[in-house]
Amino acid sequence: MGYVHVYTGNGKGKTTAALGLALRAICAGKKIYIGQFIKGMHYSELDAVKYLPNLVIEQYGRGCFIRGKPTEEDIKLARNGLKRAREVLNNQTFDIVILDEINVAIFYKLLDVVEVLELITNRPRNVELILTGRYAPKQIVEMADLVTEMVEVKHYYRQGLPARKGIEF
Repeated sequence: MGYVHVYTGNGKGKTTAALGLALRAICAGKKIYIGQFIKGMHYSELDAVKYLPNLVIEQYGRGCFIRGKPTEEDIKLARNGLKRAREVLNNQTFDIVILDEINVAIFYKLLDVVEVLELITNRPRNVELILTGRYAPKQIVEMADLVTEMVEVKHYYRQGLPARKGIEF
C-alpha cells in the first residue's frame, strides 16, 4: 500500500526531506521518480542519477522562482510536468513518485488543484506519492495520509547570506 505525503510550510527542508526519503528507498531496492516543478536550474541533486541506481529526475521549469505573474512558458512546462506525472504513475515502473514544488505550481495557478486531486485519487494504490512545496492547498492536505509542515524559526538568509552549493542547491 502506498501513501500520500505532503511536505509543506515556509521553513527549509521540504525538498531535502523528500530526497532523504528517496535515498532511503533506493538503498532498500526501490525505484524512484522525481519530477521538479518550476525548477529548471542545475541543483546538486540532479547529479545523484550518476551515483544512484533506480533514480530518475526530470525538471518542469525555467529557473528557480517565479517572480510576479507566471509566463505562458511557465504554465506550459508545469502542464507538461503534470502530464508526465500521470504517465509515470500509470506505467507503475516506480515505487515512489515525488512531485517536488507541485504545491507552489498550484499556488501560482500553473496547475489547477482539481487536476492534482484527480492525480492523487487515480494513482495506483501501490505507489507512494510525495508532494512538496509551500502553500499546500487545504484539499490536498485533507486528502494526504501524512503531512509535515516545515516552520522557519531562524534562517541565515535573513542575514543576507547567499545559497550554498550542496546545502541549498
